[in-house]
Amino acid sequence: MTTTISPGTAVSARPSRRAKRLGAHRRTLIAWLFLLPFLAVFVVYTAVPTVAALGFSLTDLRGTDLRNPFAVNFVALSNYAWLLADDRFVRDLGNTAIFVLVGVPLTMLLGFALALALNEGVRRPRGVLRTIFFAPVVTNVVAVALIWQYAFNTNGTVNEVLANLGFAGPNWLGDPNLAMPVVILLGVWRNFGIAMVLFLAGLQGVPEEVHEAAALDGAGWWRRLWHITTPLLVPTILLVSVLLTVFYLQVFDEPYLLTDGGPLGSTESVALYTYHQFGFGQFGLSSAASFVILVLVAVVSIIQFRLLRPRA
Repeated sequence: MTTTISPGTAVSARPSRRAKRLGAHRRTLIAWLFLLPFLAVFVVYTAVPTVAALGFSLTDLRGTDLRNPFAVNFVALSNYAWLLADDRFVRDLGNTAIFVLVGVPLTMLLGFALALALNEGVRRPRGVLRTIFFAPVVTNVVAVALIWQYAFNTNGTVNEVLANLGFAGPNWLGDPNLAMPVVILLGVWRNFGIAMVLFLAGLQGVPEEVHEAAALDGAGWWRRLWHITTPLLVPTILLVSVLLTVFYLQVFDEPYLLTDGGPLGSTESVALYTYHQFGFGQFGLSSAASFVILVLVAVVSIIQFRLLRPRA
C-alpha cells in the first residue's frame, strides 16, 4: 500500500546535522561576543600584569633599570630564597598569620551573632539595622583610619574614657604589643558586615519546619543551633571563611593607614612589605613577595575547601 502526499500538504522535516552544527557554532560565537569585553579587560589588567610580575620575580629588576629593562639579569629563584632568609619577611609572615588566626574567627563570630539576632530576635527594624551594620564595609577607609588614629591617640577619645574611669590610657599605636590588636579591631569592624549579610542569607534559607519539628521533640535553642542550623550553614561558613581569609592574608589598608607597619614592624603584613620593597625600587623582590601571597592564598583556600566542604 502506498501513501501519497498532496501538493498542498506541509511536510515538516527535522533539521539536518549540518543545520544543527551551524546553529551550535552560531550560539557559541554569540556567547564569545558577549564574553569579549570581559576577556579584554581580564587580559589587559590581570593576565598580562600577572605574567609580567612573574617574569620580574625571576630577575634582579630595580628602579635604576627602568631606562634599560632588557639589561637585567635572570636570577631564577634567588629572590624567593632571599625572602625566606630575610628576618623582616619572616616576621611579616608571622604578623600576617596573626591577622588571619585572630581576625577571621572574630569577624565570623561577630557577623554570625548579629545575623542570628537579626534573623530571630529582631524583626521590624531588621532592614535599618542591617544597613547600619553593613555601613563600615562601604565607608571610605581613609576617613575611618583618621578617626581611629584620633580615637586611639594618647590624648584621644579612648584614653579620655579610660581617664574618666580612673585608668591611665596607654600609647595604643606606639606600643608594639598594643598596635596589633587595634589594627585587627579595625579590620574586624570593616568586615563583620559582609559576614553578617552572608550568614543572614544562609539562616533565612534554613527551613522553619525543621526547627519546629526539633522543638516538638524537645530540642532546646542551643541544641537546634548546633545540630541543625550549623550543619545546614556549612556552605555559607565555607564561603565566609574563604573570603575573610583571603582578605586578611592580603591585609594592607589597615596597617598602612594606622601605623605604616610600625612600631618596630609589629603590624607590617606581607602585602605592606611588598609595597615597601616596591617603593625602595626592588621590583624583582616585590614581585616575588606578591607571588608568595598568591601561593599562600591558594594553599589556605584549598585546605579550607578540603576541611569545610559539605559531606555527601
